[in-house]
Amino acid sequence: MTLSTTTPTAATGLSALEARLRQDLAWLELPAKRWVPERSFNGQPVLDVAIIGGGMAGLAAATSLTHLGVGAVIFDQSPRGFEGPWATTARMETLRSPKQLTGPALGLPALTFRAWFEAQFGIDAWDALDKIPRLQWMDYLRWYRDVLAIDVRNDHRIAAITPRGEDGLVELSVTSPEGDRKVYARHVVLATGRDGLGGPTVPGFARELPRRFYAHSSDVMDYATLRGKRVGVIGAGASAMDSAATALEAGAASVDMLIRRADIPRVNKGKGAGNPGLTHGHVNLPDDWKWRIRHYVNVQQVPPPRGSTLRVSRHDNARFNLGAPILDVTPVGDELHVRTAKGTFVLDFLVFATGFRIDIDGRPEFAAFSKFVRKWSDRYTPAAGDEDVELSDSPDLGPTFEFQEKTPGTCPGLERIHCFCAPATLSHGALSGDIPAVSEGAKRLAQGLAGTFYREDVEHHYANMEAYEEPEVYGDEWTPAPPPAEVTAVAATAPSDKERLAS
Repeated sequence: MTLSTTTPTAATGLSALEARLRQDLAWLELPAKRWVPERSFNGQPVLDVAIIGGGMAGLAAATSLTHLGVGAVIFDQSPRGFEGPWATTARMETLRSPKQLTGPALGLPALTFRAWFEAQFGIDAWDALDKIPRLQWMDYLRWYRDVLAIDVRNDHRIAAITPRGEDGLVELSVTSPEGDRKVYARHVVLATGRDGLGGPTVPGFARELPRRFYAHSSDVMDYATLRGKRVGVIGAGASAMDSAATALEAGAASVDMLIRRADIPRVNKGKGAGNPGLTHGHVNLPDDWKWRIRHYVNVQQVPPPRGSTLRVSRHDNARFNLGAPILDVTPVGDELHVRTAKGTFVLDFLVFATGFRIDIDGRPEFAAFSKFVRKWSDRYTPAAGDEDVELSDSPDLGPTFEFQEKTPGTCPGLERIHCFCAPATLSHGALSGDIPAVSEGAKRLAQGLAGTFYREDVEHHYANMEAYEEPEVYGDEWTPAPPPAEVTAVAATAPSDKERLAS
């Protein structure tokens, strides 16, 4: 039989793929039966795991947990179908990751983006595809959620997370269209993305500017408002190129990219280091090596994608100003006078593509526990010249991505909160947000939590084992044989022990 390599028929479309996925899961006996004992508190069920964030990492984590028989519920503040950055603040045309990466598929071929794409558009279309379009990736994640029936509660914002050491629970203060309420879980996973423990960062001088003059590249913003304006974009990474291109395509009069470095990075060192050894071995490296690897990647910086850069340079009114660190910015009427090492630029608006900071103390929802979290700066001092604020501020996580106490005993229950987002990278490697290894990260998290639940409930499981009485053998499978006749005769004439002693 010859399979079509072009347009799929109804038999080879999404419905067939979904049937195959169901069969694969059935063959693997997935998901496993629920085995964590049910609990209630204050008259309401206690969740096994509450996951904050319904993007790619949260979906993969929830699926991994349910496959192991552990309950997981996701809370996301966004409307349904707009979780994560892909359909909101991300502005690239395509993903930078190679299309072949399996992402959150968790080892299931029928769950990959490729399978989803080919089921709809055919193998020829897959071969012709260069990179995955950003919005198509979001469509795939929407399908992923639906086909796996993942429990996601949209429009739910977490106002506070409070570990309750006295009863082994974590309390969530949740705001939703139905009102404010408390939710209780035995463990909480923060799958909150690139800014998971902090937020966008801008230089100090930006905070003194009127807000109408600038935005961060991660802000929700209508770039059509930049039509006819002279725009400056600070930075040279992927988000800088995407913001500049979006402004140009929206009709900006000009875009000046203000780049501190004398050249734009050319080589993605992190990509060069990627292999299964790093994926599984980083977590067990000595601290010095962990720091050395991540610091080197930070110093070298990740270059912008070639396609994103060409998307900017094809516009005649785009200018790449290298070696132009900003010295100061002065509002003059409706203009900004931006003084740099290369001269002064007169602009109407600035976009800061200056990344994110880790600032757990600055997030109000973490106020109940943030000051107790052990950071790398609390126990590790890098060699002179290797200082790195991002790494110093990173949480020092345990083997299941759990927070650890800076001072033991000061925040009971802190270990029930798990950091499955970008700030986990120094402790665990890039497993908690990036496409290449998110499946491995989700499995590590789920396996660790499954083991933790079993340890915490071992008395319950031991009692279940003792009480287990389902027979596998009923006693009617055989007939006991009588003892052999000669053995009986010998036994009848054999002297007793007393007679033997007497003789």
